[in-house]
Formats: sequence, structure tokens, C-alpha cells
Amino acid sequence: MNTLVKENLAPVADRKVRIKAEKVNFYYGKQHALKNINIEVYQNHVTALIGPSGCGKSTFIRLLNRMNDLISHARFEGNIYLDNKSIYAPSVDVVNLRRSIGMVFQKPNPFPKSIFENVSYGLEVNGLRDNAYIHEKVVKALKKAALWEEVKSRLNESALKLSGGQQQRLCIARCLAVEPEVILFDEPCASLDPISTRKIEELILELKKDYTIVIVTHNMQQAARVSDYTAFLYLGELIELDKTDVIFTNPKNRMTEEYITGKFG
Repeated sequence: MNTLVKENLAPVADRKVRIKAEKVNFYYGKQHALKNINIEVYQNHVTALIGPSGCGKSTFIRLLNRMNDLISHARFEGNIYLDNKSIYAPSVDVVNLRRSIGMVFQKPNPFPKSIFENVSYGLEVNGLRDNAYIHEKVVKALKKAALWEEVKSRLNESALKLSGGQQQRLCIARCLAVEPEVILFDEPCASLDPISTRKIEELILELKKDYTIVIVTHNMQQAARVSDYTAFLYLGELIELDKTDVIFTNPKNRMTEEYITGKFG
């Protein structure tokens, strides 16, 4: 992968809605953080969430795999569907949901274990004991994360010895090993240098062939490079959602245009 090349969008009729948020409101205590959000996320596409700090991007993405359940005094209203099934239904197994909807965080967070153990951890926690099968899955995940060639001779070394960019790709491999259907990226390049950032962006474009991807980013150029759709949020409201090319060249909302052109943010 040497260049960033976005494939053409599929015709609308061929785009499967993988995630659908309907009338989503979210509160931190009395703070109304998200206000009546309606978003559709298409299968095998990258949807970017942009907007200034505090606009609700990370709050929204954390609703997609119920990470916000862990926050006390928080309240969710509305509904979010994965393949037309509510992820907030009482019968939903949240642990299984988080296997289906994996997440990569802003800062690389490898475990203080070997490179191999970082990737195998989720498999073993899920009860796998076949060492040969685990090894096969680890290798496959590292290859998908474009890290195998760099670490194949050092799998037993500490993951903490890797560079920041390598650690982030290791975290992506750890996510891929448990075979999610959707991958959430919350500012995945915020702490990386330009070269590592480019590798992550190339990887995202490669991964969308097999996964549905949502990415939060403060970097509008990054959103333009990697996403098919872009949602602009401001003060907890969805201002505009459209094809990325439209958002960046001919937005319908004046506030979107002012944010894109740097008049505020």
C-alpha cells in the first residue's frame, strides 16, 4: 500500500445500512451532550465524525459499542441498531456486542505483554485453547494490520518496545483477532507522527474492504483522505451528514462551510 486511493462509492441501492442511530440523546448528568442524532453507517464504507472539541464526536462513537455504559450518572435515549437489531435491547450481551464492534483508541494501549500475547489475549479470554489455531489467528491479524513483516522475528518481545505507530497497529491487530464486524477508531493518529499516520490511513482504506468503519478525527484533511461519508457535529447536534466530497467541496449548511474553511473550530 503505497498511495491513498479511495474506491468509488457503491450505488445507493447497493449500500447496506450496518448501523443506524435514531433520535439519540445522551446526558452526562444534567449536561445534554448529544441532541436528537440520526445517522446511518454503511457496510464497507468509512464514516468520519468531525467537529470542534467537545462537540460530541467521541461520546457518540462510544455509544456504538456501549462504552458509555461504564459512566455513572449518564443517560441514553433513542435507539441504535446493528443490522436492524437494537444494541440497547435488554437481551443484548454487551461483551458479545463489543466483540462485534471493536474499538481502537486515541493513544496506543498495548498490554505489558509480548507482541504475540497482546494479539492472542482476546482469543484466550474467549476460551480458545488450541495453540496452533491461536497462532494462525495471531499471524492473520498481524498481517491484516500491516505489521507482520516488522515483528515476525520478535513475537516474544515486549510490545512496549515497539514505536508508537507500531503499537497502534498492534492494537488494531488485537481488535481484528476476535473478528469484529465494525471497527471504531477514536482519533487513532492523534499521538502519531506523519509517517505513522499515513500507514494507519492506508490501513483503514484496506480494512474497509472487510469491515465497516467509523472514525473520529480532528484532522479534516484526514477525514477527506480516508472517509466516504462525513458527519459534522457541533455542540452535540448533527449539523450535516453527506458524502465526504460534498461536505468538503459543496456543503449545504453554512455552519459546515465555516468550520471546513477554518472560520471557527
